[in-house]
Amino acid sequence: MAGSTHTVTNQPPPLLGYDVYGADRALVDAVERHLDPELLDEARGDLSALGRAAGSAQLHEWAIQANENPPTLRTHDRHGHRIDEVEFHPAWHRLLGKGVSAGLTSAWVRPGGHVRRAAGFVVWTQVEAGNGCPLSMTHAAVPALRTDPELAAEWEPRLTSTLYERELRPARLKAGALFGMGMTEKQGGSDVRANTTSARPLAEDGTYELTGHKWFCSAPMSDGFLVLARAPEGLTCFLVPRVLEDGTRNPFLLQRLKDKLGNRSNASAEVEFDGTWARRVGEEGRGVRTIIGMVAATRLDCVLGSAGLMRAAVAQAVHHCTYREAFGGKLVDKPLMRNVLADLAVESEAATALGLRLAAAYDDDGEQERALLRIAVPAAKYWVTKRCTPVTVEAAECLGGNGYVEESGMPRLVRESPLNSVWEGAGNVQALDLLRALRREPQALDAYLREVGRARGADHRLDAAIKDLLTELADLEGAEARARRLAERFARVLQGALLVRFAPPEVADAFCASRLGGDGGSAFGTLPHSLDLAALVERARPLV
Repeated sequence: MAGSTHTVTNQPPPLLGYDVYGADRALVDAVERHLDPELLDEARGDLSALGRAAGSAQLHEWAIQANENPPTLRTHDRHGHRIDEVEFHPAWHRLLGKGVSAGLTSAWVRPGGHVRRAAGFVVWTQVEAGNGCPLSMTHAAVPALRTDPELAAEWEPRLTSTLYERELRPARLKAGALFGMGMTEKQGGSDVRANTTSARPLAEDGTYELTGHKWFCSAPMSDGFLVLARAPEGLTCFLVPRVLEDGTRNPFLLQRLKDKLGNRSNASAEVEFDGTWARRVGEEGRGVRTIIGMVAATRLDCVLGSAGLMRAAVAQAVHHCTYREAFGGKLVDKPLMRNVLADLAVESEAATALGLRLAAAYDDDGEQERALLRIAVPAAKYWVTKRCTPVTVEAAECLGGNGYVEESGMPRLVRESPLNSVWEGAGNVQALDLLRALRREPQALDAYLREVGRARGADHRLDAAIKDLLTELADLEGAEARARRLAERFARVLQGALLVRFAPPEVADAFCASRLGGDGGSAFGTLPHSLDLAALVERARPLV
């Protein structure tokens, strides 16, 4: 009898051994909506294979190991030679290699690549979000490099490769390479025009010597980096290789690794350039314009990464409540808990729908789609990343005290959740970027209005929200103080339009009622009780 209290009852089974992609109805629907039918069979196979890996016990264990054993900095070897290397747990390399082999850096070179990669990125974020940084930077470097055809011809095949080679050696000897980025400095932060790193031209055309200090350098173990420095003609974009052609190390002095709130498995560093060799990318004095393609792509990845974190949190919450009993029945059947889960599910699906729609715009690459991205990306980056933290915190609460314990995995999601709102320009930067597009690029607003206009007449609450947005846009004088309000409205209206057009009626109805119609509270779990809440929860339930 003494051991009877150790009998475990009323605990859900681990959410493992399933297809993370196939179990996500919203994500599957979005892929099938945006991908050419001729590509669907291959994409389903690839994404389901990635989904099964993501849902496996083995990768779950690797994720735990990578986070419990964060990277360490080795500035010197045992003989005193400067090496500036970052050491990672083997689990990190296994995960990163799996992400590369799954095509998460190869979107630019295959049909429908952006939609397929976006779906994969959402899935992969749910395993371990930290290795998403080098995958994102490598993917996003391609449009910046394409401003220089010679550099693109040299580097693009390596960056879009599905081979992961971790060793530091000359890039010409590697079949696959990773990229990082260094823009921010101590005195400037998001104000990159306050950059003080200097670039002195060398004898060989297009080459320079850099001197300066970067406050945040993402993925410092990478093979190359895009950085900003001040050349004679002004702020300019440069490619800094980690290892030079002759096999010597480029001066790349890692001062320290950041001790971050979350994203523990990934390294972010302060780096000093001291006579560092660099190759110019684009024209002198046009560094921001050159690197902006990389910034836009990484901002979309912030949206996708947040969508993945939200989906992971909601899946865990629904799974837990499906099995857990309290007060005489399953938690999932209790009206108030069902309302909470349904509300979380709506937010998660809206984020997924918006992220995949923007990825599809990259695949289309028409003038209209490029104009849409100019407004939709900063709005989505602002709003979706902002919603990630309250979603993950509320989802953790659905597990009760279990959700506050590390073994549940929920604390890691909570710590990760603010990251995408901060990286690649925090909330104010996104809101002001949206405002800048509204003032300078009327074709962007036209593209946005065409997109949301496709849903007009389908829901009166959406129609009213579009009308209210147009009224607010009628006067942009003094708009800076309300730029966040504008960004939120742009994102919500676009989400509503997408859900009205493509989601099941119960999802669109819940979104429009609570997010556009004013029939919802400030906290989750305040949806109108008349909605089909059971259908919303069932759609979000991961099928194991």
